Amino acid sequence: MELFRNSDMKQSAIFFFIFSILVTLGGFRLQPAFGGYIAVVCLGFSILYFYLMKQRAKKIQEIVLLIDRTLHGEEQFDFAEFKEGELAILRDEIYKMTLRLKGQAQQLTLDKQFLADSLADISHQLKTPLTALNLLTERMRGCITDAGNGRRFLKEMQEQLKRIEWLITVLLKLSRLDAKTVSFRREYFFVESLIDTALEPLLIPIELKAQTVEIHSEGERFLGDLAWMTEALGNILKNCMEHTPYGGKIEISSKETSLYLELRIEDSGEGVPEEELSHLFERFYRGKNAAIGSAGIGLALAKAIIVSQNGSIIAKNKTDGGMSFILRFYKSIV
Repeated sequence: MELFRNSDMKQSAIFFFIFSILVTLGGFRLQPAFGGYIAVVCLGFSILYFYLMKQRAKKIQEIVLLIDRTLHGEEQFDFAEFKEGELAILRDEIYKMTLRLKGQAQQLTLDKQFLADSLADISHQLKTPLTALNLLTERMRGCITDAGNGRRFLKEMQEQLKRIEWLITVLLKLSRLDAKTVSFRREYFFVESLIDTALEPLLIPIELKAQTVEIHSEGERFLGDLAWMTEALGNILKNCMEHTPYGGKIEISSKETSLYLELRIEDSGEGVPEEELSHLFERFYRGKNAAIGSAGIGLALAKAIIVSQNGSIIAKNKTDGGMSFILRFYKSIV
């Protein structure tokens, strides 16, 4: 019986059964009629007791189902169903707690949306003067006749303005991911097309450094958001390109199992000190070998995107030198 799956009920039944047997036997020893009377009373009492316990367990199960449905937004508690008793008091308290938790959840959602909207507004307001400053520096470049310091200062100003604009864009993306206000698309695309798209902005610096890129893909397909995954993979490839020496090699491979799709990006650079590996994906962390001008948020953004796509990423040093980034995207939630 389902009722006796409860260990407390099982112990109560065993205790009551042993008690009833002992009392009935004692009654029969005194007088057979008295023993029979005790047996009937014990039987009747046990039937009534377990009937009431079954009804109580049924009510508790109803409360559990109501809580589950309420948490999933399927059903609300109804005060009209409440009656006097300790279970009614319990339901009343659970109802109030559920309402409070729902209210807090809704408020948190509104706060996250407000934060994302505010950051978007701030980003827009900052980009407007930055665009104007970029245009002004371009116009000033044509007005300066001094081929020395004037043009050099203007070039530095433009580089800093571009850096500020990039930082604002990346921080805005991170804030949207933190607030969970990003709607990721779910579509299939080939891994090789993802790699090609992510590599495209890096082809010129890779060529200038005489680096080679090897891609090993066998037609695997990825289910997710191509634009965001391009951003994540591009940041990882940029990190590898910056830390790979002149004439070095970057290798990208993919494989698929029944559980996950794996991407592996490896370079022939100097690697990372072991004590820095655990901090590699922290925001604004810059290691000893960080590239000049690095802000330390590219890999943090990449990890945030990958995790949001039901994936994971780890970085480790290769035994023969260089870094290895291993990305796994699971086919079900783990």
